Amino acid sequence: MAEHRIYSASFASVYVHYVAKAERKGHTRGEVDQVISWLTGYDADDLERIVADETDFRTFFAEAPRMNPNASLITGLICGIRVEEIEDPLMQQIRYMDKLVDEVARGKKMTSILRGTPA
Repeated sequence: MAEHRIYSASFASVYVHYVAKAERKGHTRGEVDQVISWLTGYDADDLERIVADETDFRTFFAEAPRMNPNASLITGLICGIRVEEIEDPLMQQIRYMDKLVDEVARGKKMTSILRGTPA
């Protein structure tokens, strides 16, 4: 079976859409960065470098400093699929990030988005 094309897509190509979605709903790039940092352990400088280098999603997650152990608390539907039921670990990590950005855009409280833990 062929690998999903999102794995080789650059993080930067999707990140701009994450930020645009949040900003359209009255939220900020900083909030998007905060939830991505919470999930992956990347800091602001890391994210800037990853965007500039056009790092692909496979590498983005493979080199993440620290995947948050509470990521498994992220549940619900994204693109009609329950994130907690996704079997492919990389696709699940991507969908976790999608879900967090959706929650920012919807205006959910940051403490709730971060599953009650600090960023």
